[in-house]
Amino acid sequence: MNNKELYTGFKNMESQTKLMLTRFSELREAMNEVLEKNSELEIENQHLRELLESRSKEDHNPKTQPQKTQKHSESRKTLEKLFNAGFHVCNQFYGKPRENGEGCMFCDEIINRK
Repeated sequence: MNNKELYTGFKNMESQTKLMLTRFSELREAMNEVLEKNSELEIENQHLRELLESRSKEDHNPKTQPQKTQKHSESRKTLEKLFNAGFHVCNQFYGKPRENGEGCMFCDEIINRK
């Protein structure tokens, strides 16, 4: 193999490697979107179950009125579930995945706000 063929071979491998890296990045982004959507759907599904359950209880006991404080605590629980699923819940990074399970003081402040 002469120098020109060797150089051409390396150049081709380099371009193929760059193309593969681009595809891996695209796949990673698509996977992040799917995981985020999955977490959102799981939380929404849980909310719908809880709503159906509370409506069923209200039908059996019409004097029961949902309390506003319960709604607020349910919202916090939802944010906490989303955070525990590995996503930011703060305004700055909402919906973005947390890498290596790192904490976020903005998310903590929102979840633990009184």
